[in-house]
Amino acid sequence: MTLLEMDDVRRTYRLRRSIFGHSEEVHAVNGVSLVLHRGRTLGLVGESGCGKSTAGRLAVGLEAPDAGQVRYDGVPMARAGTRPWKDLRARVQLVFQDPLGALDRRLTVATQIKEPLVIHGQGSPAEHERRMRVLLDAVGMRPDQAAQYPHELSGGQRQRVVLARALATNPDLLVCDEPVSALDVSIQAQVVNLLGDLQAEFGLAMLFISHDLKLVGCLADEVAVMYLGKIVEQGEPHKIYAQPAHPYTRALLAAVPDPARRGPRPVLTGEPPNPAARPSGCAFHPRCPIAVAICKTESPALLPGADGRVVACHLAHDGVRSSKAGPS
Repeated sequence: MTLLEMDDVRRTYRLRRSIFGHSEEVHAVNGVSLVLHRGRTLGLVGESGCGKSTAGRLAVGLEAPDAGQVRYDGVPMARAGTRPWKDLRARVQLVFQDPLGALDRRLTVATQIKEPLVIHGQGSPAEHERRMRVLLDAVGMRPDQAAQYPHELSGGQRQRVVLARALATNPDLLVCDEPVSALDVSIQAQVVNLLGDLQAEFGLAMLFISHDLKLVGCLADEVAVMYLGKIVEQGEPHKIYAQPAHPYTRALLAAVPDPARRGPRPVLTGEPPNPAARPSGCAFHPRCPIAVAICKTESPALLPGADGRVVACHLAHDGVRSSKAGPS
């Protein structure tokens, strides 16, 4: 059953005018469409600056799209600040990258886990206390740690507290924005396993945002690869990882350490283009090792392939190269 739909969503920021009177527009999210079903995990991956986090903020309603529509259970998201929007915020929670920055250092663990219940008026103080104790146990924290402050906890423990707080209102969806990138590798594995356990226990849907494809592959039922504000490939992880169709996806996967890999691997050269000066045609063509003439002039559509995935690449679909593309 469909929970979240993002339909051709766009978000543009206007940069401050320079001393010469010029202004620029940054298309952070440029026509993204995603569907997430209840109890499922969608991984959103790509380099820093590709628009992943902006897409996450649009999904939880922290920002409103300039065009397109975000829907929950088929209902368009209400305007920010209205009663329906506040009710929806209880059902959708965001897990941030930096747990120490997400927590208030002046408040105890117990107070911060109960805070969403107080804000949304769910239950009595006694029910808040019981819910807090249940959630502490669910995320692997001891009862005595309820009285501690964030600075008294390790990074992994703080992220567990953030997860407990996010689960307080019994949400349908967690949007996890790089939730383990600030943690040690050994702690990352613990938190990822915890997320899987919590999803099974509470029936959560998750939008998991990360630049780490290997990590996303452990959690996600479907993976969407994002480049410069657009989805360039989307499908089941085992299909994408075994045989990536887009050259950008191939380069990202080649960057993942793999002791079993043999022979040369594609290396992604250069920096991502300035989002305020997006290249013509396919935005990836200046860095693409197989780009041809059509890539410089026509933006590829996101089209379905034979194995159920969708790909935005002129060379990924049969007949395109011979009928349209000449040498670069």
